[in-house]
Amino acid sequence: QVNIVESGGGSVQAGGSLRLSCIASGYTFNRLFMAWFRQAPGNGREGVAGISSRGGSLYYADSVKGRFTISRDNEKQTVYLQMNSLKPDDTAMYYCAADEGLGGRSDWDSSAIYHYWGQGTQVTVSS
Repeated sequence: QVNIVESGGGSVQAGGSLRLSCIASGYTFNRLFMAWFRQAPGNGREGVAGISSRGGSLYYADSVKGRFTISRDNEKQTVYLQMNSLKPDDTAMYYCAADEGLGGRSDWDSSAIYHYWGQGTQVTVSS
């Protein structure tokens, strides 16, 4: 069982930055593919960014390319999402997800393929 805890959310003005963190425990972290999803009220859960188990492959939604950066520190069992140039449309609950064996899949942004989820951290961007 993987235990996932997100942190780092908050309220910022448009153009600002935030860094989200996600700590995963209870599993061999360097075997896990990690991803960030977000969900705004009334919307489905959207894949934002993904990173392979060793960090060699990165994946981004078109809506965040060039603004968000995903990274991981396997020694700290932590994955990060650096969010720059934030827009009001980025307002959502952000979730960290994990599973094993997802590297190279084109459907990394499908929430259905992840078994492990955190409780989420709220990001609010005001105009």
